[in-house]
Amino acid sequence: MFRFALFFFLIASPIFSSAQNLIISKLNDSSFVYTTFNTYQGDRIPANGLLKITQNSVVMIDTPWDTTQFQPLLDSIENRFHKPVRLVIATHSHEDRTAGLAYYNKKNIPTYTSKATYQLCEENHAPLASGTFLHDTTFTVGGTLVSTFFPGAGHTPDNIMIWFPNDKVLFGGCFVKSTDATDLGNLNDANLGMWPFAVNLSRKTFKKAKYIIPGHGSWKSKKSLKHTRKLLVQKLKGNYKKAQKNRDK
Repeated sequence: MFRFALFFFLIASPIFSSAQNLIISKLNDSSFVYTTFNTYQGDRIPANGLLKITQNSVVMIDTPWDTTQFQPLLDSIENRFHKPVRLVIATHSHEDRTAGLAYYNKKNIPTYTSKATYQLCEENHAPLASGTFLHDTTFTVGGTLVSTFFPGAGHTPDNIMIWFPNDKVLFGGCFVKSTDATDLGNLNDANLGMWPFAVNLSRKTFKKAKYIIPGHGSWKSKKSLKHTRKLLVQKLKGNYKKAQKNRDK
C-alpha cells in the first residue's frame, strides 16, 4: 500500500461544499486544502486539513474537526478524484487533528501519528491511530513523497509538520499561525519558550516552500512562519512586562 522510505479559507473557489460545513479548495493540481468547522470559546472556527492526490490514491493530513464530516469528506474525495484514501496522518493530539482517527480505522484506512502524539491521545482517552512512527519519516504513496518533520515543541509538545518535496507544499498545522491571526490561539499545551526556536528551525529548513498551510485561517501568504514568530515575540514581551509589573507591586 505504501512503504517507508525515508485559514481563514479560500471560499472563492471551493470544489465541494455541504451547507458550508465542508469546503475543499484547490492549491495546485495535486494538493487541496479542506476546511471544516467547530466552536471554540463561542466562535465558529475553521480548521484546515490537506488532501494530496497521488497516482492511485489520496493522502489525508489531519481529520475533520466536525464529526459530522468524516464520511462526507470521504464521499467528496471519491466523487471528485475517484481514488481511495490510503493514508491519514494527524499532526498533533488535539481533536481538531485527531477526531476522526477511530472512524477511519474502522474504514480500514491506515492512520498514523508520531509516537508522542499516540501517547498523549492515550493519556487523554482520545482517538488513537492504527500506526506510529518514532522519528521523522518519509512515506511513499503512489509515487508521492510525504515527509514528517518535528521542529520542536511549540503549539503542543508533539506538533509535527508535513512536507511534500515534489511540489514544495508545507502543511504546518497549528504550529503555524495564519497571517490574519491576531494571537496564538489555544495555549493550554504550548511551550512558549521553545516555540520561537522551533519556528526559526522551520524557516531555515523550508526556505523553498511554495505554500505554507496553517491549521486555521488563510494560506494565501508564505509569511505565516514569520508572522508566527512575530506573535510569539509579542506574547513573550507581554508576559515579561506583566511579570515585572507584578514584582514591582
